[in-house]
Amino acid sequence: MVFEPPKRLVRALGETAPDGDDWLEKLPGAAQRAVALRELTVERVQVPGGRSSLVVLVRAADGTPAVLKLAPGRARPEAERAALAHWAGRGAVQLLEPFSAEGVLLLERLHPDVSVRSLPEAKALLEAAGTLRRLWVEPPDGFPFETVAERTGRQAEAMRARAQAAPEVAPLVDVALAAREELLAAPPEHRLLHGTFRQSKVLAGERTPWLAVGPDPVVGECAFDLARLVRDRVEDLIAQPSGAATTRRRVKRLAESLDVDQERLRGWTLFRAVESGVRAGRVGRPRDAELLLEFASWL
Repeated sequence: MVFEPPKRLVRALGETAPDGDDWLEKLPGAAQRAVALRELTVERVQVPGGRSSLVVLVRAADGTPAVLKLAPGRARPEAERAALAHWAGRGAVQLLEPFSAEGVLLLERLHPDVSVRSLPEAKALLEAAGTLRRLWVEPPDGFPFETVAERTGRQAEAMRARAQAAPEVAPLVDVALAAREELLAAPPEHRLLHGTFRQSKVLAGERTPWLAVGPDPVVGECAFDLARLVRDRVEDLIAQPSGAATTRRRVKRLAESLDVDQERLRGWTLFRAVESGVRAGRVGRPRDAELLLEFASWL
């Protein structure tokens, strides 16, 4: 089988590595070797798939359905492996192979085309939040993960640079950076977080109704993790005349349902929305940038 990377993956990797690298060129051969080593039967490449990895639906030698995932180093696949091993299937997809193979993960097969995003909005938020709660555990000793301070520190530098090049975003960037400084002054807890949690990252499973996939794990406070969920379906929020009021109610409802401080959730939601909006503008996605920055202005 020819392992052709989906267009979505090619486009997204082009944004994160604009000068290019050779991972995509080596990907078909790497996928062939990974399949042969594990004696897997390939069913199909998942399309449109993810933005940071090739996802292949396979069957093990004994017929067990599984997923083979290949990701470049900049997507931090070894951190994902470590987080999945620590969760051991509690709230997240199960890691099927304990040994380390650089950039390759063999995972439990979920229902790749059925996420909580397919549910009505209120139900989707409820199910997603319940899944997220199960992931918030103490990190392992000597954990190999970034902290929220480290990750957002890198992001803050990129935001400052963008504000200099695009002065129109500078006021929101200043507010977001000030919020970050205040939030980092006294973090209330130290938990292992999913890192990039949203409705599309929660898929239907067999052993439990919903399981999280695709973490970019980070260690810090729970409000940081929940913040990305607040802006799910941002296009729908922007299209509503009452979008700003709906957003504020969502912050309140999610904070109360997961015992998270509402103001800290609002602050991290602001920071993460501005960061994403600024990044979208930098890589040539002006429509996404406009939506995200308008959303952030409501907070």
